[in-house]
Amino acid sequence: MGMASLKRKIVLAGAAAAVAVTASAVTYQASAAEAPSLQPPAGLRILGQFVVGKGTQTYTCTGGAFTGSSVPEAQLYDGANRKVHHFAGPSWQSEADGSLITATPVANSPVNGTIPQLLLEVKSHSGQGMFSGVTYVQRMNTYGGTAPATACTDGEKVSVPYNANYIFWGN
Repeated sequence: MGMASLKRKIVLAGAAAAVAVTASAVTYQASAAEAPSLQPPAGLRILGQFVVGKGTQTYTCTGGAFTGSSVPEAQLYDGANRKVHHFAGPSWQSEADGSLITATPVANSPVNGTIPQLLLEVKSHSGQGMFSGVTYVQRMNTYGGTAPATACTDGEKVSVPYNANYIFWGN
């Protein structure tokens, strides 16, 4: 077996492991006991579960500190390798069918050392597809993404890596 073939097998094995981890990560669903304020209204069902593959929360320095809200930029994946682009709005767009939703936070649950978990209500839809029936979004299992506590120059921007699970709910 040549070195190129061995490297290819190692890369493929790593990719298979990443897919397995991603597939298991997106099956998480918060129980009402863990975060009751983050539960969507009764009667809705899960329409999709995604995990952040690569994501950042970007903060702008104001008054010498990185405070205020952040702007997300992330690629989300599910167990079937469907891709979703998450960006300012906050908005989510399916890369497969172009459907798009924009939502507003209605509840949050602070988590020490990371961005809060959220329940968001969808305010607008565009296009037909995987997001056309979504009415609520949960951001759960957050990790990272908090603004640095360091001094900064007004207007300076910093992007902080984060991870989370996104659960899309609807009828």
